[in-house]
Formats: sequence, C-alpha cells, structure tokens
Amino acid sequence: MAEAETKSIDNASIKMIDKAASDGVNTAFDRAETKKPCPIGVEGSCCKHCGMGPCRVPPPKGRQETPEEKQKRRGVCGATAETIAARNFIRMIAGGAAAHSDHGRGVAEVFLAVAKGEAPGYEIKDEQKLLQLALDWGVDIGDRSNQEIAINIGEIALAEFGKQEGQVLFLNRAPLKRQELWRREGAAPRGIDREIVEIMHRTHIGVDQDYRNLLRQGVRASIADGWGGSMIATELQDIIFGTPAPVLGRINLGVLSRDEVNLIIHGHEPLLSEMVVVAAQDPEMIALAKSKGANGINIAGMCCTANEILMRHGIPLAGNFLQQELAIVTGAVEAMVVDVQCIMQSLTAVAECYHTKIITTSPKAKIPGAIHIQFDEHNAMESARAIVKTAIENFPNRGSNIDIPKEQTDLVAGFSHETINYLLGGIYRASYRPLNDNIINGRIRGVAGVVGCNNARVKHNEAHTTMVKELIKNDVLVLQTGCSAIASAEAGLMTPEAASKYAGEGLASVCEAVGIPPVLHLGSCVDNSRILIAATAMVKEGGLGDDISELPVAGAAPEWMSEKAISIGQYFVGSGVFTVFGVNWPTLDSEEVSKYLFEDFEAIYGGMWAFEPDPIKAAHLMIDHIDKKRQALGIDKARERVLFDMAMRRELEGA
Repeated sequence: MAEAETKSIDNASIKMIDKAASDGVNTAFDRAETKKPCPIGVEGSCCKHCGMGPCRVPPPKGRQETPEEKQKRRGVCGATAETIAARNFIRMIAGGAAAHSDHGRGVAEVFLAVAKGEAPGYEIKDEQKLLQLALDWGVDIGDRSNQEIAINIGEIALAEFGKQEGQVLFLNRAPLKRQELWRREGAAPRGIDREIVEIMHRTHIGVDQDYRNLLRQGVRASIADGWGGSMIATELQDIIFGTPAPVLGRINLGVLSRDEVNLIIHGHEPLLSEMVVVAAQDPEMIALAKSKGANGINIAGMCCTANEILMRHGIPLAGNFLQQELAIVTGAVEAMVVDVQCIMQSLTAVAECYHTKIITTSPKAKIPGAIHIQFDEHNAMESARAIVKTAIENFPNRGSNIDIPKEQTDLVAGFSHETINYLLGGIYRASYRPLNDNIINGRIRGVAGVVGCNNARVKHNEAHTTMVKELIKNDVLVLQTGCSAIASAEAGLMTPEAASKYAGEGLASVCEAVGIPPVLHLGSCVDNSRILIAATAMVKEGGLGDDISELPVAGAAPEWMSEKAISIGQYFVGSGVFTVFGVNWPTLDSEEVSKYLFEDFEAIYGGMWAFEPDPIKAAHLMIDHIDKKRQALGIDKARERVLFDMAMRRELEGA
C-alpha cells in the first residue's frame, strides 16, 4: 500500500493499484516504472520521418555548445535541431487536431442523418441553439421547418472539413481584433482537413525547413481544431443531445454496484453512449438483468464520454484515464464498451484476469482480444441493446474476487456557456456583466482554464488538484474539462460548499452569492471550445479590453500526455492565452524553438507557452500573468466606491 500511495493521491485508485499487485495484474502504473522515456525523444531532438533515421541530435549536457558543434548537430539530410523540434511539435498538433476534428466530423454526419430522418432514436433537442447556429452561419430560417434548417446546417458543417478557400466559419465568433490578427499572420485556417494535411506535407523530408514557418502552420491547424472541429462537435452535440445544465452527480470507483450489472462506457464520442443510457433503462433489459440475478443495470462513465453523459443525464463517473484498468481490477465490471481515443490496449489483458468483457464499437479502433459490436448510427438502438445484453449475460460469471472501493464524491457539472450566462445574469438579463464586474472590482482575480490528461510519469491527479487549489485560494475562478475536471471532482472541488473551504474570500463571496462551485465543469476535451466562447463573451461584454489576449486569464495542462493536449494548448496560445504545461516539454533540446514558443509568440499572437512541472510554481506563473493583465487594464488597485449626487450626475452627462 505504501508503494501504491506514491502513484496516486486518490484513495480508491491506491486501493485498486494495491489489489492489482496482489492479483498479479500489470497496469500502466507498473509499466511507467519499467518503461523509462527516451531522454532524447522526450525533448524533441529525435527525427524518424524518413528511412535514413532515426537521427538523434541532442545538445551537449552541462556545458555551452560551441558553434562548430551546433553546425554538426544535424540529421543525415541536414535538418537542424530547430527544424526537427518544430516538425515533431507540429506533427503532434496535427495528430491532436485530427482526433478532435474527426470526432466533429462523425457528429456532423450523424447530425445530418438526424435532420434527414435517417437516424431513428436521435432528435433535435435544443431548437433554440439550432436557430442561433443558423443565424451565425447565414442559414435562412423564415417559415422553414427545423428539419430543413438542420439539413442546411449539417451540410455546411461537413463542408467545413474539406473547404479549400476562405476561412473556417466559427472564426467569426472570435473578437474582431483577434480575427484581424489571424488574417494578418496567415493563421486563419481554411478547411479543417487541409491544415492537418499541410502539416504532414510540410514535415516530410525536404519540405519546410524554417522552424518559424513550421510553427505558424501549427498555429493555423490548431485553430482549425479549437474554432473548427471541436466547436462543431460541441455545438451539434448540444443541438441533438441537449445543451448541458447544472446537474448533481457522483464520481469515483465507488459508484460501481455490488448487486447490479456494471457497464462502463469509455472513450470520447457520445453518439453511442446516449443510446446505451436509453437501452439500459428499457424495462425488457432490466427484466433480463433480474433474471440473471442482478438487481438492475448500473451505467458508469470513464474519461470524456463520462463527462458527456454526466452533464446530460447525471450518469455517475467511474474515473479518468489512469483509472480505466483499475475499474476492471474491482472484479465487478461486466463490460467496458469503448469507442475512440485514450483507450489502453492493455484493457483486454487486464480483463482476462477477471470476467470483464471489452467491447469495441468503432471501425477506427479495434483491440485484439475484444468483442466487436459495430455501432451503426442508422440503427443505433439495436447496437446499444446488443451491448447492454452482452453485459447482462456476463453477470453470472462474476467471481468472488470483488472489491469495490467505498470512495465516491458529489459534484455539480453541466456549466455550458449558456448556463454560465444564465446563472450570472438571470433568465431575463442573461449576461457576463456580473463576471466582468467582479473581475474589475477585484473579488475575482481572473479566470483560468485547467484542462488535459493524466500522465503516468507523475503522481495521478496530484498536479491537477494542487494547481487548482492554489488558483482558487488566490481568487482565480477555474474552468475545467476532460480528465482534469474529473481529478478536481474526485478531490471535492466541484460543489458549492468547496468555495468556503478552499477559495479566497473574494471568489468565495461570488460563488456563495450565485450558488456555484469555485471550479466549473464544462465537459469533455472537445468542449474546450466552450472556454473559447466564454472568453469571447467576456471581451464582448466590455470593460476588459478588446481581445482575448487582454483578459486576465490563463490556461494550463499540468498532467498532459496526448497529442490532443498539444493541439488544445496551441489553439489557446494562438487565441491569445498564456498557457503552461507540466510533466515534460517536447522542444527543450532546441533552445531557439523553445524561446520562440515561450517568448516570441507573445509579440505575435498575444499568448505564449510556458513549461513548469511544479504545479504550485505553475499556478503562480498564471497568477503573475493575470496580475500583469489586470495592471495593463488599470484594474489592479481597489477602487473606492463613490455615491454620485445629482450635481455630479449632471456634470458627468455634460462631459
């Protein structure tokens, strides 16, 4: 147990890590100890883009490099360390942007099928958001039906991926000053797919060899993710599944049930999980479960799919990325159904030690040893029922080696942009004005987006919770998505009561007045687009500058590990947000590229990267940046409240 405590701060996870060791089960925590990262590759100085490599070009450690050494530090093709580091970095952006954008494409395809009446079981649930999107995209409303409008929107959304000219439509939502900057710098994306493909072309041997030019294309592709594919996914999911509103939920491995069929939904695309939730509530399925000796069916989520079904249905979360194997180790999971992204191939090996069945559903993501039940959105309920039935029929195969941790925590989730707008301003005067006013008067110091993954190279959940506690203690309102949000929820930071316990006096007073937690759960990792919209709303409300880069805001991913995190971070930087990452950094072996990202980017885009593994130090980098922005806005000092008499009012009007 003592060894397990070095791997996670979460008690439920610690217990299951210890149980896995007792059961002889190998997990990611074990592999992280035995599989040490390549010290050259992790810092970006290894190139394997052609058959003449891999070429490793690390600088000398512990002393200054001579000009002669730097001249020789090249790949076989002559590529410099700067070129290699920049190529590797933007290829990570391409991978992350492709993952998020392919998610968005899948949602757009289903959305269009729903509009055409070709996807039974789905429907348009948020008509108001449908009509707002139609206005944003110039779709004629008139006296047309919602289905006709939705068909146009679906066709336009799909066209965004392959568009060759112009710019991604959602860029029009950004502040005008930001749009002008993107166009001036050549960073406004055309089609989503085009920018990703162009990265792959530019990073092929013998193409783009100017690290500044390479990094500009990285910015353009990342913006195509944040303001393109991810935003499309979020908006269309809200329309067909409903825009999230605050909901009380439960989280951690303790949500698993001893006497019910446990079915875990894991992955990132809610297209299937929505149907599984419905199928599990079917009286016929419940009766089948009882005939097998269970008292019912318990659905729990894992990773970003968990966030999606929590926000819309209150379905409990079993955990985040590094807890997926541990859920199986409980011995109480009948089936884990997965779609795409962040799914460990080791799940089938862990499942062999228990009775759990792993069910893959996407043709893009198959795992040897898993059962494959193809998800067909045109007949979604049939697929969902087959999955639920497979889990039910496995219930009698449970062994006696069952240990479900008791730990579970309450949380409040579902804070979409629309919800924040409503909670702050009310139903008749929904507005971000109260947020801006409380930033101006200093009760709220600023806003931070803390997002991203878990990373087995650091203690599970520790960096997330340490950073978030430090931020809210210093009156910084925190917005979260993805596995980072799950970490904070497990630590009890996402209930209104957390404000008085953990937040500074100013932030706590605002949270208590509104009735919100000091840490707001905004959804899955594609829902980082909600943070972009929230930041834009702050700009448009007035009083805090004319661009996102002028706001007292910052971003972070303290336990990042995936390419998606790099793409997310880059589109926040490209949108004008100071963003700090922990764990490691993929360009450290190139001093020039790192300086360009950490310093020069700010002069170009108004935002820049930073790297700091210590979560407390990273939090204070963010706080210092927020204070710098407050000073630039002239709101760094408390202002005395003056009660104007009539003469003073007349004088003001005359001016």
